Amino acid sequence: MGRVTERRKVIRIRDGAETTRPDTLVAEEPLEIRLNGKALAITMRTPGDDFALAAGFLVSEGVLGRADELQSIVYCAGATVDGSNTYNVVDVRTAPGVVMPAITLERNVYTTSSCGLCGKASLDAVRTTARWTIDDGDDAPPVRLEPALLAVLPDRLRAAQRVFDRTGGLHAAALFTEDGELLDVREDVGRHNAVDKLVGRALQDGRLPLSRTVLLVSGRASFELAQKAVMAGIPVLAAVSAPSSLAVDLAAESGLTLVGFLRGASMNVYAGEHRIALRAAAAQG
Repeated sequence: MGRVTERRKVIRIRDGAETTRPDTLVAEEPLEIRLNGKALAITMRTPGDDFALAAGFLVSEGVLGRADELQSIVYCAGATVDGSNTYNVVDVRTAPGVVMPAITLERNVYTTSSCGLCGKASLDAVRTTARWTIDDGDDAPPVRLEPALLAVLPDRLRAAQRVFDRTGGLHAAALFTEDGELLDVREDVGRHNAVDKLVGRALQDGRLPLSRTVLLVSGRASFELAQKAVMAGIPVLAAVSAPSSLAVDLAAESGLTLVGFLRGASMNVYAGEHRIALRAAAAQG
């Protein structure tokens, strides 16, 4: 849609010298998500992948879990007083028979690009709405990740960030196989939106649950990001920054492997250490 970035005038000061030049900024606009015609949520996002964003949001809310439960997603015309289409309102139509959880239908919330649904979710809500348990498959060996493999994933994510190179102002989320192969990467001004775009695309492609994958996020690991990983059936969440205490609690309860401060060969494993190939001495210490 041509709105991922925008140009603005900036006064640049370097070593006391001032110059005026255009600067490329990441775009940020509101997106209203409607569910079967009913307003559900508004999020601040970077335009692009809006349908995947809406689908992924509804996965995290426990509304959708299979591609056949999604009937359609469309932009809504008449979103403004003059009836023009801003491409900032989408309506998600579910297939007949899809049950609408009361926790979703009774909400009409505003989410921000920085923290998403702040204070909304709880451990009990995730426990009662998650469709899948976090496991590694019935007929497959357990996922076992070498720290050296995890260490190279941030560089692979960074190399795939196209818009970040022009703006320096985007979060990113990437999905990897257990062997470190990059499956998908999405960028957004909101870290939770980037994850929703990944999960929503996987839903549309019929790939949920995302078992035996690693989700890497470019910022911190909040409770909401851990929630989204659990709701999508992702067994490993890694972040380049710190996790929150509630994210660690959710990971420990759900069986999610949670890695934080993933920077080069340094990292902290907060939960689910059975999936990390730790040295025996470290495991005992």
